[in-house]
Amino acid sequence: MDPDAVGVVVLTSSGVVPGRGHLDVARAAIVGGANVVQVRAPELADAELEGLARAVVEASEGSPTLPIVNDRVEVAVASGAAGVHVGQGDGPELVRARIGDRLLGVSVSTPEEARRAAAFGADYLGVTVWATATKPEAEPLGLEGLAAVARATSLPVVGIGGVSASNATEVLDSGAAGVAVVSAVGAAEDMDAAVRELVEIVSGWMKEQR
Repeated sequence: MDPDAVGVVVLTSSGVVPGRGHLDVARAAIVGGANVVQVRAPELADAELEGLARAVVEASEGSPTLPIVNDRVEVAVASGAAGVHVGQGDGPELVRARIGDRLLGVSVSTPEEARRAAAFGADYLGVTVWATATKPEAEPLGLEGLAAVARATSLPVVGIGGVSASNATEVLDSGAAGVAVVSAVGAAEDMDAAVRELVEIVSGWMKEQR
């Protein structure tokens, strides 16, 4: 997979700013030029999530932004999303057969998990770098842990958890191919501009490496 394809991943959120919902964040990700918008709405039932995912898929048509769904594989397939991102508790070894050639991201926390994810068909990996209130159960690995995972695999690694425009280059310098954000966009005064800033930072960093 081209590492550039996961340079900036925006996860949706709702209520971080009053009156701002998942679809608002998704539209900002698309307008701002994010590579991927991940629909993450654990508070929604499957039927509601599928409706939201369909709306995001429709909003992304004609843009280079890939819409994917967090965790719920059946919803990703039914909504026509471009892929799904799953964790270790979601049976990642079984997902590839269920989604065909759609994009598959897998959260990992060790080099061994990274190698296993590659073996069962992951396209990219997600690693929690710093602790975050948006997913308090995730184990932060820090920059050294991120680097260890990146060294263990040829797959693109995306750093998430406390990532913002102010520290994105630290994540990239530690071996990540991209960054994933929640509140850095969902809580921003101008979401479109926040996405554009991240895109500029990541694309500029990638150009310097070539």
